[in-house]
Amino acid sequence: MQQRITIRGRQYTVKTDEDDVDIQEVARTVDEKMEAFAKRATRVDDYTIAMLVALNLASDLARLRREVAKELEEADRQLASAEVLLSTLVPEEG
Repeated sequence: MQQRITIRGRQYTVKTDEDDVDIQEVARTVDEKMEAFAKRATRVDDYTIAMLVALNLASDLARLRREVAKELEEADRQLASAEVLLSTLVPEEG
């Protein structure tokens, strides 16, 4: 599917096969972040701003991945504890 998006006043046509991604929302997020960077760094070109935003978003993604992995590990520990507890309470069949 093709969609038109606008970032920093420029229009782009993007293709996506992902039905569960709102590309307009993604574009708005990128645009907002680029605008915020541009306001703080007034003498920086759009390419550098885009690179800084990409690094910032990649950093956010890496942090979220670590958090999810940590939470999954904790869920695995809790599940293992529950399994041990259940195995002591419920006699094995046979």
